[in-house]
Amino acid sequence: MASGVIATMGLAAAAFIDAAPVRAQASGCEKMQALLQERQSLVASLNAAQKAKRKLTPQQACSTMTRLVSNGASTVKFATDNQDWCQIPPSFIEGMKADNQKAAGIRTQACNAVKQQAELQRRAQQQAQGGGANNPFSGGDSITGGGVRIPQGAL
Repeated sequence: MASGVIATMGLAAAAFIDAAPVRAQASGCEKMQALLQERQSLVASLNAAQKAKRKLTPQQACSTMTRLVSNGASTVKFATDNQDWCQIPPSFIEGMKADNQKAAGIRTQACNAVKQQAELQRRAQQQAQGGGANNPFSGGDSITGGGVRIPQGAL
């Protein structure tokens, strides 16, 4: 993942969190604070892994980015639905939408890597078991009908 992308994710959220206690006075707006804190926690975990020079596995990246995108969608929906009541600036909503689109792009890449890795493992396992299509002894045709047993012992 690009370091600049993770660092910029949540900038819109960070700007809003600072002003949120004042705006969260309206009843029902507390949910926005919770959503933003969850987002900030997810971004912090991604940044911590990056600072520690520890690479996330594709599975970890896919999972975390999926949660981040889900959180972003919930945040954008809540902010849009409660914009007037909670006094949420339109620039915040636009920033969240842009952040979430970036996160969705990274999630797609990470989850595609998981799929590719699973496919490669499946192929390697199939070849290790002798079940490849190029193996004439794999039993994949109507003539042999199964694996051919190779005689054991002295020939």
